[in-house]
Amino acid sequence: MENNEIIQRLLQDPKARTVAVRRSHRLFFSMYFSHYIQCPSAPFHNELFALTEDCSLPLLAITAFRGSAKSTIISLSYVLWAIMGSHEMKYVLLVGQTQEQSRLMLKNIREELECNAILRGDLGPFREEEDEWRNSSLVIGNYGAKITAVSIDQSVRGMRHGAFRPDLIICDDVEDVASAKTKEGREKAAKFVKGELIPAGHQETRIIVIGNLVHEKCLVRSLKKEIDDGTRRGAYREYPLLTIDGKCLWPGKYPTPEAIEAEKQRVGDEAAWQREYLLRIVSTSERVIHPEWIRYYDYLPGHGSVISAIGIDLAISQNDSADYTAMVAANLYRIDGKYSVYIHPNPINARLTPWETVEYAKNLSYSLEINRQPFVYVEDVAYQRMMVDTLKREGLLARGVSVNSADKRSRLALVSYFVQAGRVLFPKEGCEELIEQLTGFGGENHDDLADAFSILMRKVLGRTRGERMLASVSEDYSHVGGFF
Repeated sequence: MENNEIIQRLLQDPKARTVAVRRSHRLFFSMYFSHYIQCPSAPFHNELFALTEDCSLPLLAITAFRGSAKSTIISLSYVLWAIMGSHEMKYVLLVGQTQEQSRLMLKNIREELECNAILRGDLGPFREEEDEWRNSSLVIGNYGAKITAVSIDQSVRGMRHGAFRPDLIICDDVEDVASAKTKEGREKAAKFVKGELIPAGHQETRIIVIGNLVHEKCLVRSLKKEIDDGTRRGAYREYPLLTIDGKCLWPGKYPTPEAIEAEKQRVGDEAAWQREYLLRIVSTSERVIHPEWIRYYDYLPGHGSVISAIGIDLAISQNDSADYTAMVAANLYRIDGKYSVYIHPNPINARLTPWETVEYAKNLSYSLEINRQPFVYVEDVAYQRMMVDTLKREGLLARGVSVNSADKRSRLALVSYFVQAGRVLFPKEGCEELIEQLTGFGGENHDDLADAFSILMRKVLGRTRGERMLASVSEDYSHVGGFF
């Protein structure tokens, strides 16, 4: 990875080599781990080495294309250099999604300590001490250091190696497409890293998170946002195989367009190619509403309001595993001859008793009322039909919405056109969970807000796609008289 002349000179001088590799992670890798890379390195590798050497960065979030050597450089080489080099770290945590993955990382390190002759000759001999958790820990006695492998299902509270709390924590692929598909899965990884891992260290602990962009709100994306807005100090880096202008980041491995095309054909799946190699989050064909369709507004228009309305998806049970009662409110505006729906922030999504449901619906309705009373739309089946009658008795303009035999996906699909056409706008803050359910429909464990949204949109916009889309709404207002 360095100038060949320098490397050749160091190979012939063990004393100079030992001094140099302790100072430089680049040289450490070049001397002891170059057998992992069978082709010329790339400039982004040098940046990775520089980032690992820079202790002023407490947090690194890195995503790079499959086969980029990121895990070899960070989860293998850097772990050992952090202990044997100038950082002189004493306790390292390796974190994987599962215990099997984390122990595999530890196994790779142990094999290098046992079988890498030049490493053992220069920086060894390594005295591995017995540990009560031998399958998940490695103690390098002559450096007074310990490496422990854990998964996101394990508690790391109170972990110590003698007097040392973890001073280096490396998370390598703690999420995948399946785990990040649901909000609960994403929250599990984020809660573990932010709520347990980071507090497990001390003020100078380094955290390095390696992962792919498996979801719009996956862990590395979340950390990027926090780094960008200044709430966390650190650095975020993305290394796609091909840049936006088509430049290959590792020409030594993929010297021609034909080589890249051959790799793409080997992968054989366009979504995987986009995600794993180009680092693009591509909406799948299974989605009803795609993230790129979402449009935002800064403030509600000051004129042109036609109606206000609320869509309600009711839930009966209050058990922990039960659905939520969801209420989504919106205003319909006609501006310059076009109709647009502005969704209100902070929709209700909670487990409510019937009494609480009525109170929430009343309070939300009163908060929307300006020139006329909002409509309240509730699915008209079984228990929900009783709630429609109750809300009417409480003075609300409640209406039952018949869904016939249509399932939730079909109902959302019926109104998805208006989102794609930019006729539905969301506030920049306050609708994050609703948007998550809309764009992740079918994958998220809960879809109550999405269903309340489809109930609302169906009645507000009707089923037609032209300027007659208010027909069904005008029928509901016919008793008011004179408006339409």
